[in-house]
Amino acid sequence: MKQVVIISRYLLAVVFIFSGFVKGIDPMGSAYKFHDYFMAFHMNFMQPLSLAFAFILCAAELLIGLMLLYGVNLRIAAWGVFIFMLAFTPLTLILAIFNPVSDCGCFGDALHLTNWQTFFKNIVLLSAAYTFFRYRASLPPSFGEKKQSAMFAVLCVVAFLPPIHGSLHEPLYDFRPFHVGVNIHQAMIYPDGAPADVYKTKLYYKKNGEVKEFDESNYPWQDSSWTFVDSKFILVKKGYTPPISNFSLHSVDGVDLTDTIIQSTGYTFLAVSPQLEKAGVKAQEQVKNIFMGATERGYKFYWATASSGEAMEKIKVNSRVELPFVLGDEVTLKTITRSNPGLILIYNGTIIGKWGWRDIPEQLFKNPDLLAWQLNNQRLIAGNRLTATLVLMLMLAFIALKPWK
Repeated sequence: MKQVVIISRYLLAVVFIFSGFVKGIDPMGSAYKFHDYFMAFHMNFMQPLSLAFAFILCAAELLIGLMLLYGVNLRIAAWGVFIFMLAFTPLTLILAIFNPVSDCGCFGDALHLTNWQTFFKNIVLLSAAYTFFRYRASLPPSFGEKKQSAMFAVLCVVAFLPPIHGSLHEPLYDFRPFHVGVNIHQAMIYPDGAPADVYKTKLYYKKNGEVKEFDESNYPWQDSSWTFVDSKFILVKKGYTPPISNFSLHSVDGVDLTDTIIQSTGYTFLAVSPQLEKAGVKAQEQVKNIFMGATERGYKFYWATASSGEAMEKIKVNSRVELPFVLGDEVTLKTITRSNPGLILIYNGTIIGKWGWRDIPEQLFKNPDLLAWQLNNQRLIAGNRLTATLVLMLMLAFIALKPWK
């Protein structure tokens, strides 16, 4: 049984750390998912608390996972993980049965599970949490009381670092369709021979006051005594969906500019503000500077938003510049960037740069070969990120393999 408890501990630690981290680096994505939940369960009054709930959830998962991994306050961690799974397992069963949202968001955008897959995953985790909770009294303390308290305080700070960073910048790791390196046009194409959605048709006919259900093989099309009432189309098998399937931008006058933006040659700067009303003065000034710099060098520039014409005019008046706004779907724009505004740099239809407004490089217009500079910049960022990830994984593996105390 001791080995079972050890396995349960580390299984829960790995899952909770991974789940808390991938959601924590993208707290706005988690907030949008909470928004979907509140809408689905008719709790609209909770929507203003979506971001706060996202922060708490991400930090709590990460903290519990780190406590389990490092052996800090294991009895408290046992309570936390058991209550966590006891609350979320029934919730995921409701989601699986009624399907109010298609993806629970348990692992952010890093890993998508169906609602039934999520429920069965939670059954396994609940079993592990119950085992660990049941034998919590036998868990010896790994450290002295003072050291344990100090480590708990440190882990609390560490648990909040990813969501704090993620709320101020673009996600450290971008698992969304509009990541650096993707060609938007190619990501929207349906390949030849790709399977289409398969639907089942249900037909409802009425006779003598009774409504009966039929399908396409047996409906009474030759019997005039039956009266058609209704029809329903039920998705039986999901077909191929391209990585980007709902990207569309058009001018204020309604002209479709999607192909103009994603298939044009050269550089295109696309600022993205799902809600202009929430873009601060400093952020607006930053976008204005990018527009001026891009225009001076002959680069194309657009500012995409889902806001009203009134909000656009207000920014134009404040900036004293005729900024070229385009309109897009708010959900899609929130998927492109978590910053408000964010900036993506497109070259021949491929995203080669992506920044939150706080992180736009000062050297952006100081290089004669913008493409070479940006590609080198991305290589440096990817290399540093890979090195940091490998070092972190080695440290966690070393800690995970140390003897049970």
